[in-house]
Amino acid sequence: MPQTTTADPRRWKALIFIALAQLMVVLDATIVNIALPSAQADLGISDGNRQWVITAYALAFGGLLLFGGRIADLWGRKRTFVTGLVGFAVASALGGAAMNTGMLLGARALQGVFGALLAPAALSLLAVTFTDAKERAKAFGVFGAIAGAGGGVGLILGGVFTEYLNWRWTFFVNIPFAVVAAVGAIAVIHEPADSRNPSKLDIPGVVLATLGLVSLVYGFTRAESDGWTSGATIGLFVAAVVLLGSFLVVESKVKSPLLPLRVLADRNRGGVYAALGLAAIAMFGLFLFLTYYMQVALAYSPVKTGLAFLPMIFTMIAGSTQIGARLMTRVAPRWLMGPGFLLAAVGMLWLTRIDLGTSYTTGILPGLLLMGLGMGTAFMPGMSLATHGIQPRDAGVASAMVNTSQQVGGAIGTALLNTIAASATTAYVKSHATGVANPIAQKTLVLQSSVHGYSVAIWWAVGILALSALIAFFALNTGHQGGGPAASSADGENAGDAEESVPVMAH
Repeated sequence: MPQTTTADPRRWKALIFIALAQLMVVLDATIVNIALPSAQADLGISDGNRQWVITAYALAFGGLLLFGGRIADLWGRKRTFVTGLVGFAVASALGGAAMNTGMLLGARALQGVFGALLAPAALSLLAVTFTDAKERAKAFGVFGAIAGAGGGVGLILGGVFTEYLNWRWTFFVNIPFAVVAAVGAIAVIHEPADSRNPSKLDIPGVVLATLGLVSLVYGFTRAESDGWTSGATIGLFVAAVVLLGSFLVVESKVKSPLLPLRVLADRNRGGVYAALGLAAIAMFGLFLFLTYYMQVALAYSPVKTGLAFLPMIFTMIAGSTQIGARLMTRVAPRWLMGPGFLLAAVGMLWLTRIDLGTSYTTGILPGLLLMGLGMGTAFMPGMSLATHGIQPRDAGVASAMVNTSQQVGGAIGTALLNTIAASATTAYVKSHATGVANPIAQKTLVLQSSVHGYSVAIWWAVGILALSALIAFFALNTGHQGGGPAASSADGENAGDAEESVPVMAH
C-alpha cells in the first residue's frame, strides 16, 4: 500500500472541526448529570426511571461503538462523521423539546446511536489525516486535551444552564456545535482515498458485540441499583461473558471480521486499551463523587461546583499539549503514561482526606491540579498509540476500541465505586448512630457518613489508577512515536509481523 507523501493543506482547519465534535460528545456525557434533578422535577420522572436518562445513552453509545467504527471504515469516515453530527443535533433537539419521560429517554438513546457513529469517525479521521510524527503529536495533543477536559466543561455548562436558564439548554447547546462542525467538515476535511475497508459487514459480529456490550454495561448499572448478587445482575454478567466470548470465536473465523483480532493482538495497543479503560473507571466515579460532595456536603451551587473543576481542566490541557505532545516523539509512551497515571493517583490520594470542613484551597485544589496534569500527560500519548502503526483499513475500529474501553470503563466505574461508597456509608452510620438523637446531630452524621463513603471509594480509585500505571510500565514496550514505520513495534514482540508493521499510519 503506498504511503502518503503529500500532506493535506487543510488538515489544521480540519482539526478544529474534529475537535469541536469531540468536545460536544464528551461534554454531553456530564452536562446532563447536573441538569437531571431539574429535568426530573419538570417532567415528573420517577426515581426508578431517573437513571435511564443516563443509562439509555450509555447503552446505545457503548453497545454500538464497534459497529460505528466499522461503518466508518466501510462507508467513509467523513460521511460517517457528518451523518453522526447531523443525527446528534436532531436527537439533542428532541431531548430539549421533550414533553414526557418517554420522549426524553428516546432522545437520549438516539444521541447514543449517533454518538457511536461520530466518536470513532472523529478519532480515525485524525489518525489518517496527520501522518507526520511531529504534526501527529500536536494534533493528538489538542484532541487528547479536549477529550480529557470535556467532562469538566460539561459540569460548568450544566451548572450555568441549570441555574440561570433551563435544563433544556443542556440539550440545545449541542445544536450549534454540531452545525458548525458539520459545515466545516464538509468544507475542509479530506479523507485519503485508499483508507477505506470495502469488505462486507460482519452481521453476526455486530449482533454479538452489541448485545454483549449492552449486557455488560447494563449489568453494572443493575449492580448499582439491585446489588451484585441479584439474579438480574448475575444473569446479565453471564450473558455478557457468553456473548462476548462467542464474538471472539466468530471474529477468529469469519473472512471480514467486525473487530480484526490483529488489532487486539498487538501488545502495545491492547495495553493501551486496558490502561485507558481502568483510568476511566477511576475518573468517572470521582467526577460524580466530587460533584455530590461539593453540592451536598459543602453546599456549593451548581455554577460554583462547575467552576471548582476549572483548575483541573487547565492543568489537563497543559499536560496534554505541553508535556504529552512535546515529548511523545522523543519519549516512549510508557514513560509518559506510567508517571502520568501515578501523578493522577497522588492527586486522588490527596482527596481521600476530605471531610465536612475541608478547605477548597488546601484540601481539594491541589488534588485537582495533580489529577489534571497527570491525566493530560497520560491520555494524550495513549490515544495516539492506540492508532499508531495501524493499517488504514482498521483505523475506524481501532479508534472505536479507544472509545469503547473508556465508555465501558466509565459505566463500570460509576457502578462499582458508587456501590463501594454506599456500603461504606451504611457501615459508618451503623457504627456511629448509637446515642445520636438530636436532629441536627443526625443530619451531621448523615453528611459525615456520605463523605466517609466518598473517601473510601476514592481510595479504591487510587488503587485502580496505580494498576493503570503498572500496565503502562510493563505492558507497553514500544519506542517513541516519532520514528520510522517500525516505531510502533520495533521493540515489541510483534516487530516481525509484516502485516502490522509495514503499512503504517504515522511515520
